[in-house]
Amino acid sequence: MGLLRYWYDFLFILFPKTCGACENVLIHQEEYICTTCSYHLPFTDFHQFPTNPSAKKFWGKIEFEQAVSMFYLTKSSLVETLIHNIKYNNRPELAYFLGQKYGRILKKSDFSDGIDLIVPIPLHSKKLKIRGYNQSLHFANGLAESMEIPCDDSLLKRKINTVSQTRKDRLERFENVELIFECNLSSKITAKHILLVDDVLTTGATLCSAASCLMEAMKCKISFATIAKA
Repeated sequence: MGLLRYWYDFLFILFPKTCGACENVLIHQEEYICTTCSYHLPFTDFHQFPTNPSAKKFWGKIEFEQAVSMFYLTKSSLVETLIHNIKYNNRPELAYFLGQKYGRILKKSDFSDGIDLIVPIPLHSKKLKIRGYNQSLHFANGLAESMEIPCDDSLLKRKINTVSQTRKDRLERFENVELIFECNLSSKITAKHILLVDDVLTTGATLCSAASCLMEAMKCKISFATIAKA
């Protein structure tokens, strides 16, 4: 056991693990996010209030049950660094870890009542090939494990590879994602209430487009969950 401890210490020196938010080296007891950042990350309490800032993003746009986000996202913040590392620095395990953590919170609330399937927003095959993973799927898998609800990433397909939404205004974002999804009609999955999952909620355009596709094909209810709300 002592030799194993020395081996772990040696590996830690060679390949130090860093915090996904501040990027400082983690100590042995810390996992993915350091204690300081865990304390300072801006968690929301949206799961306790149906009328919350994330839900308001969808008002007048689509029929839905509930909408929540784990964090508030602001410029040059810990959450911005966290999202950047998840999406662009090959840290999908951070999304899974956050999904597990948020899933435990949601399971203890009324939010999860009635939800029988979790579906992540898919990446287009070209973007998936470049990035190597879908961060929303990793977040969804973490949620699914903690909430004890199945996750399926075959139900929804992105048929059009849209350009980045980052520099687009509100109207352009909705036009950019209109009719970009299609449902896998060969799937035998039946669900009455789907939790649709993405990484960041900005205008809600992508989630609305995906939700419309699912509701039309499956006649189901939709709720939304994201890692962060901009």
